[in-house]
Amino acid sequence: MQNWNGSTPRIAVLGCGGWGKNIIRTLERVHSVAAIADPSTEARNLGSQLAPDAKVFDDPASVIDDPTIDAVMIATPAETHFELAKRAILAGKDVFVEKPMTIEPGESQQLTDLAKKHGRVLMVGHLLEYHPAILKLKELILSGELGEVRYVISNRLNLGKIRTHENALWSFAPHDIAVLIRLIGADPIQVVCTGGGYVSPNVADVTVTQLLFSNGTRGHIFVSWLHPYKEQKLIIVGSKKMASFDDVARELVLYDQRVDWNDGDPVAVKGEGTPVEFDSTSPLDLECAHFVNAVATGTNPRTTGSDGVKVLNILHAAQRSMMLNGAPINLDPSPNDQTTAEGSPVRDGSLAQPAL
Repeated sequence: MQNWNGSTPRIAVLGCGGWGKNIIRTLERVHSVAAIADPSTEARNLGSQLAPDAKVFDDPASVIDDPTIDAVMIATPAETHFELAKRAILAGKDVFVEKPMTIEPGESQQLTDLAKKHGRVLMVGHLLEYHPAILKLKELILSGELGEVRYVISNRLNLGKIRTHENALWSFAPHDIAVLIRLIGADPIQVVCTGGGYVSPNVADVTVTQLLFSNGTRGHIFVSWLHPYKEQKLIIVGSKKMASFDDVARELVLYDQRVDWNDGDPVAVKGEGTPVEFDSTSPLDLECAHFVNAVATGTNPRTTGSDGVKVLNILHAAQRSMMLNGAPINLDPSPNDQTTAEGSPVRDGSLAQPAL
């Protein structure tokens, strides 16, 4: 638990289900959980075991309306995100909301505008943007080690858990879309997506999404829960070097490989792969600590509401492309981002504390 000088932010978790219990367990480890809300008796009992000192409620409204609670982390079903986050912001709370931020981009934009108007922190749960290996890859790109990024491939494959209420695109790809935008440092201008549903009618078990970015880089995202083995792998091909990150094996490798030209002919230059060390801290630990710090300091998080809106717009375009059997969908240029940069103030600092 972090030791704070002055008032300690009191943070509640809404939802003790599949992912909510992981947030409760992690938040209790890096900070503390002040309150928990879930309509399920079984889920509340589990929440009490994970955070014995937390108050427990069956109605999220009881937590949101509690003036002693400074912030909420929302891990309820996606269709409830908008109303809960809106009510929390209007009640003066800082808000973390799991992906997808909402179902419709317009709702996410409303939340983003509302948080800005009321000076509240709004953070979206794009977990992989806090993964130490992804942060290390971003460092390699910014340092010029890889050269110009040509394309990025992200595979997220496994056998199960097979959903019937949402397809693989919406279940898995939000993480990959957010990571590609972060690594490439530009916004997609076109999306092409194809997929197939083989278990439940009209629910795609497998999707392949191609993104064309404004700087000419391309991204490829392959997700499936109908695959013979588990694979979570990211490949970056640059003009100078290449890199691969295997999240299953927890291996990040930098390859001294590229294509040179010899008398007008392209020549593949092959070199050895060198393992790259990265922090072993859990991404969820880092994400929860990041939110606690944003609440305590009143500063903008890394993954803002605007980021959530962007990912939702891309998901909707990909879904539309898939329904049109892979027709290209052009994306409108992103509007000027009016949110503040990571770490800059979003309110008057009434809860300001030292950074983590």
